[in-house]
Amino acid sequence: MESRIKKMAYTGLFTAISVILTRFFAGNINILGVFALRLSFGEVPIMLSGILLGPVYGIACGALSDLIGYAISPVGGPYFPGFTLTSALTGLIPGLMARYYRNYWNWFSIITVVTATAAVSVLLNTLWLSLLHGKAYLALLPPRIIGKALLIPAYVIILKLVIKHSQQVFYFTRQ
Repeated sequence: MESRIKKMAYTGLFTAISVILTRFFAGNINILGVFALRLSFGEVPIMLSGILLGPVYGIACGALSDLIGYAISPVGGPYFPGFTLTSALTGLIPGLMARYYRNYWNWFSIITVVTATAAVSVLLNTLWLSLLHGKAYLALLPPRIIGKALLIPAYVIILKLVIKHSQQVFYFTRQ
């Protein structure tokens, strides 16, 4: 029982960190004076919640981060549940892969987790934007791939460092 309460508390912390990083510490990139891309580290806490707490808590963190973030600061138009789905998958995929990798987190395993999550994020979010704004999917895809490619190395380094140093804090997550 105590372990579940701690996991819920950590999920709340990861959710709050994700909302802050996504809504208040994100950078917009304009190409030729037109908004092209938004860069943010808000996915890192969601991935961490999936890896350290489990896939269910990762889903909760991702979905809550999107819902709370939109309630605080709506960016980019009306609410669309597809983005909430993508955010939930951002917590689910690392959580499921963490069960496979268990106690041997090396650089390859972290690169695999981040790349899989980034691919789903890029492909689905581009689809949602294409549906919402009526623009061609393939026209929206290249800048999103470039932006995510710029963030992947930072995601990998941050995740590796946090996972390496989190064993004392998240002792209750070991099964």
